[in-house]
Amino acid sequence: MNIIDSSSMGAPVLLHQIFNTRHNNSLFLCPTHKRVHFCSSSNGCTLRSFLSTWHNKKIRWCQPRCCLSSKEAVVLEERCLRINGQDVLTDVPDNVVLTQLKTPSVFLGAISDEASSRHVFKLGVLRDARVLCLFRFKIWWMVPRMGNSGKDVPAETQMLLLESRGGDGSGGYEGEPFYVLFLPVLDSEFRSSLLGNSAEELLFCIESGDPGIVTSQTLEAIFMNSGNNPFDLMKQSMKMLEKHMGTFALRETKRMPGMLDYFGWCTWDAFYTDVNPQGIKDGLKSLSEGGTPARFLIIDDGWQDVGNEFQKEGEPLTEGSQFGGRLLSIKVNSKFHKKGNEPLNEAPSNLKDFVSWIRMEFGLKYVYVWHALMGYWGGVQPDAPETKKYKSNLRYPVQSPGVLANMRDIAMDCMEKYGVCTIDPAKVSEFYDDLHGYLVSQDVDGVKVDVQNILETIATGLGGRVLLTRHFQEALEKSIAKNFRDNSIICCMGQSTDSIYHSKRSAITRASDDYWPKDPTKQSLHIAAVAFNSIFLGEVVVPDWDMFYSKHHAAEFHAVARAIGGCGVYVRSGRDFSQHKPHSIM
Repeated sequence: MNIIDSSSMGAPVLLHQIFNTRHNNSLFLCPTHKRVHFCSSSNGCTLRSFLSTWHNKKIRWCQPRCCLSSKEAVVLEERCLRINGQDVLTDVPDNVVLTQLKTPSVFLGAISDEASSRHVFKLGVLRDARVLCLFRFKIWWMVPRMGNSGKDVPAETQMLLLESRGGDGSGGYEGEPFYVLFLPVLDSEFRSSLLGNSAEELLFCIESGDPGIVTSQTLEAIFMNSGNNPFDLMKQSMKMLEKHMGTFALRETKRMPGMLDYFGWCTWDAFYTDVNPQGIKDGLKSLSEGGTPARFLIIDDGWQDVGNEFQKEGEPLTEGSQFGGRLLSIKVNSKFHKKGNEPLNEAPSNLKDFVSWIRMEFGLKYVYVWHALMGYWGGVQPDAPETKKYKSNLRYPVQSPGVLANMRDIAMDCMEKYGVCTIDPAKVSEFYDDLHGYLVSQDVDGVKVDVQNILETIATGLGGRVLLTRHFQEALEKSIAKNFRDNSIICCMGQSTDSIYHSKRSAITRASDDYWPKDPTKQSLHIAAVAFNSIFLGEVVVPDWDMFYSKHHAAEFHAVARAIGGCGVYVRSGRDFSQHKPHSIM
């Protein structure tokens, strides 16, 4: 082995771009002494060729990527990734690189010969292990899947937990289960995810969401850690990532919104977008008379001032056209304003008077309203007098191949068709501050912010999906902190790691697909999905289990699950609660 001192070298080309690293021609760096260790072979580069390159290129030095001492808990040798002597992955390709973080945790990455905005790299063959995957089966939502090899890992997997037995006994694992955790993370401008193939290979994908943002390498795409307790392993791993990444905060450090302590009602199923003041009064009255008065209310979609060029008066509605609606102003629509000689008991004079009245009449402690991350499903109208200052621009979403490999979603399909009028990133802080400031002036306590994953589809020319999400999330959380007194935000449709790893202050996030009351097969699946998703999400947020029907054959099942889950408990039944089951939510 020849050793060359590298202490005086500069930047910016990686050694891996000079050498084609092979198992019998290994190259790695010793961080303590800043030296290059190069083992020449008959078919590899020679020391002389390396020295000639040395003077003509600048080399960026990094921590060890390709080889670790066999005394470490994790080693990459003989084309195998091993933990305590046991193979986790076999047939590991030559371009896979490994970075030690803190024993036994490492980052996995890979290097390509070409630069691209999207890469899919092979990590190796995964066999003979119990596998739990949390993957996005739709662009908005994550669900679990189990298996025993790489072929069982779906595209868009955001957490992979392996259970295995055996080992050489040196780590105390012989005959006992031990767990290996893979967490795809954010590496600079790229977001990563896991997937498998029919050859039982485990792969990972990195993508920027912008064809103009390219790379030929990723060094910290997948975080890997191991231990003998899966829950402790997840907690320890997320603490390490929080410290290392610095882009998100753990749940235990966040301020919890007060609404978590109270039973609530959401207006969605009672009215959909036809929500109105009288209907809200009737629903709250019915809950009180049924013995379970709501102390927390969400006024869902339908209160905003929205225009929709795809819905013409007098013409039949096209399915999905509602997702083409765009915000005309930040203020409430005409349903919440008294008109002419209309009796006061049928319409309030304004939103503030209405909210104040229902607080006093029904003992409400918290009133939230719904809005989309981009204002509304179709964004903000560019030429409306009250919204043109936000300089929105019509963009047509483009979904990534990984998302399209799973299930399509009607809302996303329609948004692709109609486009999204995207707020100028330079104006998004002003938009949120204006909107939330107005809501506070109307006696509203907080917001449920929906459609958050839309950013990954409209990031071209805006810095890519990772940086665009970071910018919007920072603006949103800053506005919440400035305008609302209680960290009063519920995040929804944001189960991508773009959003999860940028959650600095937000303390509640939906942890499931929508609750589907009319499908009997979905009841236990809903609970199972939230329970498994909470293993991951619960380290960053309080998982929100969604609303449920109080008059339903599975009402008690859902109520008990939410009570055990430690999340908010609120229902979404129709406005008549006279026959609901109060014992299921008491």
